[in-house]
Amino acid sequence: MNIEAKPDQNDACELKLGVGGMTCAACVRHVEKALKQAPGVIDAHVNLVGERANLTLAPGADLSEIAARVREAGYEPRLTHIELGVGGMTCAACAAHVEKALKSAPGVVAARVNLAIERAYVDGIEGVVEEAALAAAVRGAGYEPRPLAAEGARLDPVARRAAETDVMRRRFALAALSAAPVSVLEMGGHVSPAFAAWLHGVFGHQNLTILVAALTSFVLFVPGRRFFTVGLPGLLRGAPDMNALVALGAGAAYLYSLLATFAPQFLPVGARHSYFESAATIVTFILLGRWLEARSRGRAADAIGKLARLQPRIAHVRRQDGPGKVAVLDLPVEQVVVGDVIETRPGESIPVDGVVSEGASHVDESFISGEAAPVAKKPGDAVTGGGVNLAGAFAFRATKVGADTFLADVIRMVETAQGARLPIQDLADRVTAIFVPAVMAAALATFALWLYFAGASNLTLALVSAVNVLIIACPCAMGLATPAALVTGTGRAAELGVIFRQGDALQTLCGVKTVAFDKTGTLTEGRPVLTRIVAGEGFEAQNLLALAAAVEARSEHPLGRALVEAAKARQAPAAGEVAHFAYQPGLGVSGEVDGRSVAVGSAAFLASRGGAPDSLAETAEELAGQGASCFFVAIDGRPAGLFAFSDPPRPQAAQAVKALHDLGLRVALITGDREATARFVGAKIGVDEIFAGRRPEGKVAALRELARSGPVAFVGDGINDAPALAAADVGIAMGAGTDIAVESAQVALMSSDLGKVAQAFALSRATLRNIKQNLAWAFGYNVILIPVAMGVLYPAFGIMLNPSLGAAAMASSSLFVLGNALRLRRFAIPSGSDGDQPMSAPASTIFSVSDMTCGHCAARVKTAVLSLEPAAEVEVDLASGDVRVTPPAADPAAVAMAIAEAGYPASEKKFDKK
Repeated sequence: MNIEAKPDQNDACELKLGVGGMTCAACVRHVEKALKQAPGVIDAHVNLVGERANLTLAPGADLSEIAARVREAGYEPRLTHIELGVGGMTCAACAAHVEKALKSAPGVVAARVNLAIERAYVDGIEGVVEEAALAAAVRGAGYEPRPLAAEGARLDPVARRAAETDVMRRRFALAALSAAPVSVLEMGGHVSPAFAAWLHGVFGHQNLTILVAALTSFVLFVPGRRFFTVGLPGLLRGAPDMNALVALGAGAAYLYSLLATFAPQFLPVGARHSYFESAATIVTFILLGRWLEARSRGRAADAIGKLARLQPRIAHVRRQDGPGKVAVLDLPVEQVVVGDVIETRPGESIPVDGVVSEGASHVDESFISGEAAPVAKKPGDAVTGGGVNLAGAFAFRATKVGADTFLADVIRMVETAQGARLPIQDLADRVTAIFVPAVMAAALATFALWLYFAGASNLTLALVSAVNVLIIACPCAMGLATPAALVTGTGRAAELGVIFRQGDALQTLCGVKTVAFDKTGTLTEGRPVLTRIVAGEGFEAQNLLALAAAVEARSEHPLGRALVEAAKARQAPAAGEVAHFAYQPGLGVSGEVDGRSVAVGSAAFLASRGGAPDSLAETAEELAGQGASCFFVAIDGRPAGLFAFSDPPRPQAAQAVKALHDLGLRVALITGDREATARFVGAKIGVDEIFAGRRPEGKVAALRELARSGPVAFVGDGINDAPALAAADVGIAMGAGTDIAVESAQVALMSSDLGKVAQAFALSRATLRNIKQNLAWAFGYNVILIPVAMGVLYPAFGIMLNPSLGAAAMASSSLFVLGNALRLRRFAIPSGSDGDQPMSAPASTIFSVSDMTCGHCAARVKTAVLSLEPAAEVEVDLASGDVRVTPPAADPAAVAMAIAEAGYPASEKKFDKK
């Protein structure tokens, strides 16, 4: 029972639940009513001041249902989120057992386990759930809890996986060295009678039998002991997993062989056969599978490792070294604090986020934006931890360190997405919950049926068939089918600059029928330019510009920023401080400047303040028809003029829309701009539907209209897009967007390249297709091979599966799923639809480069290319080893040699022209 204390199970229990969002006595009544209606709640009293509900619960009360009732009432249960590493899981049944154990811990509301990355995610009641209790629950279930150090475990996930893989490799090597002579000694005699006679003549039958038994015992109880130390206790607890199946199968063959060898009088004469080689090879093959599986899992989850490796271990920090002296110390990056001045030298990675204070250079920030061209940095420019300084030296002042850096935030988002549970996994979870007990029942039934129909003289056939069923059944593949593809797909997406902030958005995106775009800053450049000022009678253009810019200086709207920049460029007279500033999303801003009331925004905004700009409507309509966006300005309640802005569509906007059309999606444009302006932009880029003049709530209404034809995704970047991003089935925030927009979205693009939108859709479809293939294999494998293992082919064809082959088949099943998932690491969209490069990518030379493993390698390769092609754009894909040089290299052979001289073997890729 998930409660604060654990008294007698027959007694009612007390629980304190924090509740947020209550503001009055009516809120208290609503929460109390909702709680009292929840199953298992005997009584509930809510304290408004303490924001706490005191609950009396019946035994077995479901905390997840109680929390859901609070949310349904419109309030928020105060929960804490804990992540916990879990070692020792090998199959889907293991993950299910860990989830069950965690849910039984005090205060746990929900728990989910990701087998592929060996991590548990727990939501529990704040102040009740404790990490120590969760660790104890995991340990009690027979697995190894691994508390995650806040930064260390997150920023260096590779070392632990490498160590685990090495342990698996050593176990397999020990088993193989011992099992090989067992197979030779046991099976060699069946292949060659002369060899059998020689063996018995040299060693003697009894000595040979003891040697085989000893070697098999070593295989089972030294490298293979984990199957027994984990599997058998789980079986006794009523929670069998894959380890239990292996322990039962190999153990049964081993014990039967001991009996047949050392006490044959207890068996029928025709059944005195030993299966030591089967027991040994079963364990060996499965250890081989576990080793290869560990390697594959590490590769599937390596996206986070690649991100973590972008951050250097050491930072060159300036610190005071006595009065008036400054020394440069090489400190661990964990010791850097906000405000430190850090020196960065050519070829080094930037350790934390900051602002350049001195010097200048070019920085490779492709891991953020996907843009191949280095970014120039000078004093006052922001730099991001993980970027690589290509040339020059500079110093910067740290503004974000540790878990607050951009890189740490990206890693958190990727981890969250990889830990998600997709709806498609539900069927596999339901099957897995009963799979192992069902297999054990099938094995027992197989043994009984063979004895019944074939008689005691065929005891060996009954045993072999039962062992085959236990060994060949593979819940591992079902457990890995979804998370392996999810981890690899979201990791590849991160490499391409597409961050799935919520893992389930990946599946939701596949069902989307319509993609709606915001206009300003999303489909357009987002850098509008003031092109015309129309001053009303009695007003002067420069004064209007000065007053309007003073108010807009506090706005984040792109047109507002353009107005401020124009005022500076045109040297408009300085205005005073702004008082009583107010902002209405989607409408405009207002305030008092030098004692005058100033309002800037849409016609509807001015009309709501009693200053409808009717006299300027005709001029505004004419300008809108030419693609201009207009802001009206009112002074002291009088319409005073308008500002016209030009914000052309992005160069790749039309092809991005075409790429979405090629994927079978409809494209809509939703904007707060005038109808004429919206239609001008929409016609240029080829959208299917236009919604103009929409305030934030109007954008939400437009999404509801579009949703009649199926799920809708919305792409935006501004504060006024946040409601629409949250209301859409999937919200996609552009890389240059505001923090509020990104927080409201399920998918974040790390650059403003519109091609990334189509890329996100294509990758989500590829990942879901991969998951379906994995599930089809996992289910099909078991459905087909378990009957074969039971011996259904023996009566008609005399075919009986060897247990060793069954073990090999079981190991290969998981490897197939992981191998299929790993194909996503090489995901790329053909350039005709989108591509890994921006739309309309010019011709390029592509080199295949070996031995690149990290951002430093990529930087060295780029430097080598730029030494010969200084004007080129260089894109490096670490996953595929491809280096794209645009425009094409003048001398590809010389470039390949330069890359090789930098330490990375390279050759030009040749493509057949069709």
